[in-house]
Amino acid sequence: MEINHLNPIFKFVILTASLLLFPFSAIAHHSHANLNANDIQTHRGVVEQYGWGMPHVYIKVSAPNSKGEIVLYNIELVNPPGMLQRGWDKNSLKPGDLITWEGTADHNPNRYYSGLNWAEKADGNRLTMTVRPAETNPSIDFSGLWMRDLRGGKPFYTPPEDWPYSELGKQMVASFNENDNPQVSCINPGIPKATLLPYPMHITRQDEQTLIFKYELREHQRTIVLGRPRLQEEPSVLGTSVARMGDNKIIIETDNFVADKWGTHTGVNSSAQKRLREEISLSEDGKSLNIMMVVTDPVYFTQPVIIDYHMKKMPDRELIQLPCTLENSRFFLDAGLIGRVSE
Repeated sequence: MEINHLNPIFKFVILTASLLLFPFSAIAHHSHANLNANDIQTHRGVVEQYGWGMPHVYIKVSAPNSKGEIVLYNIELVNPPGMLQRGWDKNSLKPGDLITWEGTADHNPNRYYSGLNWAEKADGNRLTMTVRPAETNPSIDFSGLWMRDLRGGKPFYTPPEDWPYSELGKQMVASFNENDNPQVSCINPGIPKATLLPYPMHITRQDEQTLIFKYELREHQRTIVLGRPRLQEEPSVLGTSVARMGDNKIIIETDNFVADKWGTHTGVNSSAQKRLREEISLSEDGKSLNIMMVVTDPVYFTQPVIIDYHMKKMPDRELIQLPCTLENSRFFLDAGLIGRVSE
């Protein structure tokens, strides 16, 4: 993560990890710091449950531990769109399937929680976490399916350290706990955090003046009408926007927010006083969006913050919308703490 300072505005440059270099963590909503990258283990067992849902797909497998005791291993994968990119679907596994899998083990030897490099079924079919290449058509008008592009950097799982926080903001950062993520309770933050999440965003052009922003696996939808006067709307996590075209950019000004937990960034709440300016430009090849976001929020910042962000074009497909369940969203917190299935 690189942080550049402008005077008087602080600039936060978010770099993004390639999904090929970081196939697991790059599209997760928590850090997986509990997994030991130096402890890769292979196990063999029977699938008890295969959960295909938001925010993560998971597998529960009965298998022997190092002592030969049958325990319930919990394997967390990425979200359903990310799994589709890797050749998986909701029918890839079923209860009763015998699988062999390789993955990183938990630092806690008493927690049977695992990452996954690959899983092989009894018929020899091997499922991996490698993204399969697919043809991407360029966009000519900002429309299409877009995914965050970290451009060689690492995902961000903590509040930026060098932002100009107010005293309240400093207290908020000091008390940061990854497990306070509102998505653990199936609550999705609004913008700009909604844009920063590792799930795709779909833009459609309803007409020359109207753009529809939809966020995969979330109910959020923004309707942006270029040149339309500001409307009187109820405050929300998406706010009220006015937009225009300028220098081949879409410029969006948004206010009328409600207080939003982690509404600005991971671990950074936002208040009803937040204002957001977005400048969205399309690359010459039509395969990337460059988004500059300026966040002003006097409750948590002493100065505006600039977020430079990038998204890359994905192969065209329909959005996936699946309900969030507490079982899926709390899997990281609850999984692997139950020991033996049988003696």
